[in-house]
Amino acid sequence: MNYIKTLDYLYSQLPMYQRIGVAAYKNNLDNTIKICKLLKNPEKKFKSIHIAGTNGKGSTSHMLASVLQSAGYKVGLYTSPHLKDFRERIKINGEMVSQNYVVDFVKSYKSDFEKIQPSFFEMTVGLAFKYFESQQVDIAVIETGLGGRLDSTNIISPELSIITNISFDHTNLLGNTLEKIATEKAGVIKPKTPVIIGEAALEIKNIFIERAKINSALLIFANEIYGVTNMRQVNNGKLFLSMDITKKAAFLPKNLYLSEAALPTYLLNLTTELLGHYQQKNIPPVLCAIDVLKEKGFNISEINIREGIKNVIKQTGLLGRWQILSSHPLVIADAGHNEAGIKEVLSQISNTPHKQLHFVLGMVKDKDLNEILALLPKDAKYYFCNANIPRALSAEDLAIQAEAFGLKGVACGEVKNALAQAKKQGEVGDLIFIGGSTFTVAEVI
Repeated sequence: MNYIKTLDYLYSQLPMYQRIGVAAYKNNLDNTIKICKLLKNPEKKFKSIHIAGTNGKGSTSHMLASVLQSAGYKVGLYTSPHLKDFRERIKINGEMVSQNYVVDFVKSYKSDFEKIQPSFFEMTVGLAFKYFESQQVDIAVIETGLGGRLDSTNIISPELSIITNISFDHTNLLGNTLEKIATEKAGVIKPKTPVIIGEAALEIKNIFIERAKINSALLIFANEIYGVTNMRQVNNGKLFLSMDITKKAAFLPKNLYLSEAALPTYLLNLTTELLGHYQQKNIPPVLCAIDVLKEKGFNISEINIREGIKNVIKQTGLLGRWQILSSHPLVIADAGHNEAGIKEVLSQISNTPHKQLHFVLGMVKDKDLNEILALLPKDAKYYFCNANIPRALSAEDLAIQAEAFGLKGVACGEVKNALAQAKKQGEVGDLIFIGGSTFTVAEVI
């Protein structure tokens, strides 16, 4: 098989959550354990960092990988889903896994996998782990798919874990309360392994505290250590942030303190290519993770931090986060797709100067859309569309549901048609925004 035929095989033969939804989800780790045993447990042969959470996992993973890369380490990066190329999921120092490696891997293990009958995600995890082992990475940043406790990635023994935040997403699989979702995400907390929480609402904070206590794990709430004192877009098109320490680690368990030397005591000024204002929530856990890694012997300087955060897109290839696709007209895409993510996007839209908002909107059909549709501005012009995947909600059905919330627009079918219509209708000074699902964004970038 060549690369194209290999991808066709993977997409057609293995159940894929991004395409078909809940039918592809496995609620245990049995297949992943079998795959890794077949591969001679590559996950045990490299150091790793595990990142879970509802929003911000991808940005956090890429920023942390970029900083480690700037510090001279050979860094594996496993994320999902991909936007344009399957190989985006598996990178080393920003370079995607080769087509030949993917082909050879599938060819070597195809018959064995057919006995195991894994999902697409389970197979991809095995591929990533084997690749990182074969390339002898110094450390790999591993992002969960969804959840945590039963996520296929949750067989690693990481140097530290990060849970970015908890909000409502995948409620049909993870539970319909923040407490249930937090419990699933907290399943990545391992015995005597530091865990960093990006932000946690009061009603779920104790879930992390109790889970960390049971595992004798150092627990750090990043937003109680680092805070943003200043944020603005600067003339070179980058986002500028001043990070300051807000508290010492007085809340940490007795005798599990980081050393005083590891705790930052200075104001840290950063610039980044990532222009989403929500990155101010993702940077604190990255900085806390670096503090922990330095305590573990990693050699990471302040210059490495600045360079890694500054050049994250250049060094890792991160796409789809408040990505400006053109300036005339102003076209911006963002992959935020749940209630919390959409709120962040809408906040930044409201702070972006424009006359008329043109909203290219596509969503998937296996989510409760009411909470999201209720948030969207009624004075925008909507161009409803459907991505080219089975999970996509048809443009016509989306238009009907949106109309019940006072959202007016036209059903355009394919994403490219919707964007073309928006550009045709847009005038000087208008803003065209593309979002609603990762797959809508993937088709325009």
